[in-house]
Amino acid sequence: MIVVSHLADAPDLQGRARTALEVLSVRPGFVRGRLGRATDDPAAWVLTTEWVGVGAYRRALSAYEVKVHATPLLSLGRDEPSAFEVLLAAEGTTITAGESDLA
Repeated sequence: MIVVSHLADAPDLQGRARTALEVLSVRPGFVRGRLGRATDDPAAWVLTTEWVGVGAYRRALSAYEVKVHATPLLSLGRDEPSAFEVLLAAEGTTITAGESDLA
């Protein structure tokens, strides 16, 4: 699954995102994370993380270190859907389809 958090510029956002990624990256099921800034609006940021599944992501959010160091940053995100299940993925020229976990 992927999580996309759209963030507005904030003091030391890059440093706070680094700390958030450090605590998230050691949680079981974490695949990768990235922080990016919009090329046409330097005050618009996006933090993306990838997880092996929704359960791993939810368990990670309940960890004490994540609550202390990542949740305050994630709370800066816009109030909109941010967690998405991956249904198609391309790795090089190979495209794989996933199954939905929605009921």
